[in-house]
Amino acid sequence: MPTAFLLALRQLRDPAILRVLFGSILLTLLLFAGAGYGLHRWWAQAGGCIGQGAVEVCARDLSTAGTILIELVALWFLFPAVAIGVIGVFSDGVVAAVERRHYPAAAGMARAPGWGRSLRMGLASSARLIGYNLVALPFYILLIVTGVGPFLLALAVNGFALGRDLWEMVAARHLASVAIKPELAETRGVRMGVGLVAAGLFVVPVVNLAAPILGAAMATHLYHRRRR
Repeated sequence: MPTAFLLALRQLRDPAILRVLFGSILLTLLLFAGAGYGLHRWWAQAGGCIGQGAVEVCARDLSTAGTILIELVALWFLFPAVAIGVIGVFSDGVVAAVERRHYPAAAGMARAPGWGRSLRMGLASSARLIGYNLVALPFYILLIVTGVGPFLLALAVNGFALGRDLWEMVAARHLASVAIKPELAETRGVRMGVGLVAAGLFVVPVVNLAAPILGAAMATHLYHRRRR
């Protein structure tokens, strides 16, 4: 795992990866800004309430700073979902660049998944990450009293989802769709490791912009080292 991370980090200067990096960052920020605007409008129109009963919190009961804080926390949870969805669409450029440099034989036999399949993977990745976090939301709220509890749970939930998505981005170049599910079943441990590293990178300011690129490159190294 450390070797895969270092190799991924060193190849960030590759022109092919830089193109994907800057393009995906721009698109992610645009989508994120749109999501932020939409969340703000929804919060205002819905009366700005979350929770229910004794734990219901409404915008009318909060200061402007408090309202903004809640929205920023919500967007912080959304950022990985938006970013992984974007990189899911453009991941073939990253995976292909890593394969050309380190695994030329595999690169020669690979088949690009195409825009349709890449788009489906990107949308599915975003939906999974949002869905898993919505399921975990009650536990995030309960763990607030522990201080670090929500962070650790988010790391586990996002790591589980990201590991699957990043591994699939690589496998899609080498396996038919019907063979992806057995491949995922056989690689749970290593996928979780990749996912946890990527999830950890997502919480580091500035570094989080490159987190999906680094995650995809790491998954590529580990995928091919395992096949060897």
